[in-house]
Amino acid sequence: MAIVVGSGAGGATVARELASAGHPVLIIERGPEIPDQDAHRHYANVNAEVKLMRTFCLGGTTMVSGGNALRCLEQELRAHGIDLSSEFAETERELGVQELPDDLIGEGTRRLMDASLDLGLPVRKMPKFIDPDRCCTDGRCSLGCPVSARWTAGEYIREAQGNGARVITGQAVSSVCVRHGEVSGVRCGTSEYSDDLVVIAAGALETPRLLRPLGIPTSPLFCDTFATIGGVYPDIAFDRDVPMGTYLAHDRCLVMPHYSRQLGALLHERGETVGEGDVLSMMVKIADQDSGSVGETIEKGVTAADARILAGGVAVAGAILQRAGVDPKTFRTAPLRGPHPGGTARIGVSVDNTLMTGIGGLYVADASVLPSAPGAPPILTIISLAKHAARRM
Repeated sequence: MAIVVGSGAGGATVARELASAGHPVLIIERGPEIPDQDAHRHYANVNAEVKLMRTFCLGGTTMVSGGNALRCLEQELRAHGIDLSSEFAETERELGVQELPDDLIGEGTRRLMDASLDLGLPVRKMPKFIDPDRCCTDGRCSLGCPVSARWTAGEYIREAQGNGARVITGQAVSSVCVRHGEVSGVRCGTSEYSDDLVVIAAGALETPRLLRPLGIPTSPLFCDTFATIGGVYPDIAFDRDVPMGTYLAHDRCLVMPHYSRQLGALLHERGETVGEGDVLSMMVKIADQDSGSVGETIEKGVTAADARILAGGVAVAGAILQRAGVDPKTFRTAPLRGPHPGGTARIGVSVDNTLMTGIGGLYVADASVLPSAPGAPPILTIISLAKHAARRM
């Protein structure tokens, strides 16, 4: 039996691959199994200087993703001897990756796209793992899709269960058991589960806490810090757009359409009378420096270099918003958030290029292993890395 700790993109992929190859698999998830549309109730964000975003539920943060499917870190992984070309192509086929058809691009996103092109900025449509025939364009992707139009790790988990995998929810793994230099199982409080193959996929904020007591070196934290800037645009109904339908790569950051409910509250505080459909906004996401740490407390701030890149991206986003028709006097910027915590057990430090640690049979298969901040949605890369690892286990 293989024990998989965590059920997000990496854990679900490993479980599915091993179960389909005939191996008994046990998935242990600390959160509950939930309906897709309730995912927003299970955020377990960490309030550092940059708010770090995650969820505790079956399916992990794939349950609240925007469905974005960019390949990232290909060159960095090749430098570690990992070529994911075939895994990327396979994952894209399985997830049905495609751009949204024009009739699912909302008016706000369209105006931002046109404004970008008017300014000579090479904006592109975002590839998505969203089924356009099921999408209800209610803008709730990051809260949990009510019609299950977006791929989630739950699909891989159900495939694994169809091949005999067992799932335990509501149990947090407290430690990893090792005997004579080989992994022997995991403990969840007073319960112990034994096996000589264990895959840690608990997320970059929890995985290093399981590895460090074993003497496995860990790494600093990055999180793809982002800021959201926006202002008043009456009756644009941008809150119903599929989020991040386009993207612009600009000077080490991505600039994307992104609705933030926080902006409405900030505008109210400044005396603006706005409803949810009266805000137009953009996200500026950077590949931030690995200045964070996971110990007794979790810390992640903004370096001077990060601040300069963010400021440059916000200036570009502001120019696009103004060109699209937003009054710059109404611009507000939401507090910084980090949607992709990673790098805390990276390849070349904590694991080798098969994702195995120095302890026999103990692997890591989540965003912890990423060698550097992607500055882009990493789900496709995490799935592809997990496939790469599973086939070598």
